Amino acid sequence: MSNSHPLNQQLLQLDQRGYKAYQQIRGHHQFDTFTLIIDRIQADPFASPSRLRVLVPQTVANFPALLYRTPIRAIALRDYLNRQFAQVALSLQEKRGSGNSGLIAIAHPGQHVLDRSSVWINDDQVEVRFGVGLPAQGRTILGQQAVALLCNNLPHIIDRALLYSRLDATAIQQHVETVEDAEWLRQQLAHRGLVSFIADGSILPRQSGVSDEPLTQQALPFASPESLRVAFERPNQGRITGMGIPAGITLIVGGGYHGKSTLLQAIALGIYNHRPGDGRETVVTDAKAVNIRAEDGRSITGVDISPFINHLPQNRSTLQFSSGNASGSTSQAANIIEALEAGATTLLVDEDTSATNFMIRDRRMQALIAKDKEPITPFIDKIQALYGDYGVSTILVMGGSGDYFDVADTLIAMTDFAPQEVTAQARAIAHQFATARTPEGGEQFGSLRDRTLVSHRLEDRMTDRRSRLKVRDTDELVLDREAIDVTAVEQLVEVGQLRAIGMAIVQIQQEYLDGHHTMRDLLERLMTTIAQAGLDGLTVERQGDLAMFRSLELAAVLNRMRSIAVR
Repeated sequence: MSNSHPLNQQLLQLDQRGYKAYQQIRGHHQFDTFTLIIDRIQADPFASPSRLRVLVPQTVANFPALLYRTPIRAIALRDYLNRQFAQVALSLQEKRGSGNSGLIAIAHPGQHVLDRSSVWINDDQVEVRFGVGLPAQGRTILGQQAVALLCNNLPHIIDRALLYSRLDATAIQQHVETVEDAEWLRQQLAHRGLVSFIADGSILPRQSGVSDEPLTQQALPFASPESLRVAFERPNQGRITGMGIPAGITLIVGGGYHGKSTLLQAIALGIYNHRPGDGRETVVTDAKAVNIRAEDGRSITGVDISPFINHLPQNRSTLQFSSGNASGSTSQAANIIEALEAGATTLLVDEDTSATNFMIRDRRMQALIAKDKEPITPFIDKIQALYGDYGVSTILVMGGSGDYFDVADTLIAMTDFAPQEVTAQARAIAHQFATARTPEGGEQFGSLRDRTLVSHRLEDRMTDRRSRLKVRDTDELVLDREAIDVTAVEQLVEVGQLRAIGMAIVQIQQEYLDGHHTMRDLLERLMTTIAQAGLDGLTVERQGDLAMFRSLELAAVLNRMRSIAVR
């Protein structure tokens, strides 16, 4: 970069001055091939990085319109460019002073391809939003280091990551087509009577509990049992085969450590598209599938859990059940009802994370404790009615109770990480060894009551949204003075999703708490607004650290707020 560039000269003039002098470089800076926009300057080198954007005209970037002609293709291309920018920036990163000095950071993608606010593309330009740690030693500006960062490294990143001619065209095409095909497969599920599809050859195990990268050694490629194998003809990559899980009640059984939970986890994350090479890029699931688990200690507000729990001691009602410290069974019941209220059409349940007394009450326990002394109606006695009355399917991992053989439509046994359909064998066993337990759920599932959010405890409104929100990884959202534990909302996969959900809740507080919107209506209105305005509709600033979420996770976070009030 020429030493005569105005920004270069301006940064050198700021050398050794106090950190606040960096405010002078806010605004637009025109380079030969791009425009740099500095929107916000950090308070000091230890604060959150400064917020910057670059605009690269398509006359320079030159991406073929075919790569972003549809919304899903655009999301895939933006994801690819995000990854390229992050990779090149990381290769150039070096410490340039105190705190975050020298940092160039963009939203960090995991294995999933999400709609993020970090990269945008249209026929006119490519826009990239990122953070920069402006260099300083203590609170003294390091002007020459800033020149190296903004006038040398940044143009290099743009040249290597945002120009079509400098990128691998074949890799871009594969990335876009892989994501587009996965989205197409997901849309075909309902037409084929399926709730999930796991392609032959998929690699489901992950490297470890703290790494979502695929296991590269000793991982067996997935192979569908012939009786459940289905085939699709994808728009781009042609014919594909794999295991189709039909709508209804599916039981995944098998011994410990044989792959039951691994399969269910892959199914749960099949609501998202995945990058090529992830191993799960052709695992797709009903877009409204929700993980359900027990959650001791969570807050519950005004939920009708009577389909599962009623006749509490002292005649306490469960039509509007509230608790600041729910038990395993009441939390799991509430999680199901709240998911149904938010529009879930498939439930994913693992016995390892469930409350035993919520899942089953066997014949011996029924004989010892009469039904009129037991307020819990176990899930086994409601699962068929849930599908019959509301069309909600369930995929359930169960290794400890054969009583579920009686209510399952499909049974899949995992043996040495390989699936086998064992529906006929399980039914024969159920016939041979009848449990003699008494069904306790009745003929119907029960009514689902709408709740209305009111402003009784959420009415405090502030104009500065940044002061309201703090996100701690994907586990906790701090909104004003309230910390919301979302550890159990397992289908949140990126911190940008939780940050966007926090902003959505602020918008709900400001615009929708008039006492006239049910939870379902409120969710639909907000998601429609986002669909029309994009993630930028959640904030007055052009932030690059937001990622798209489902209304189901938004509802899950709302329902875990201890300040929520409903009617």
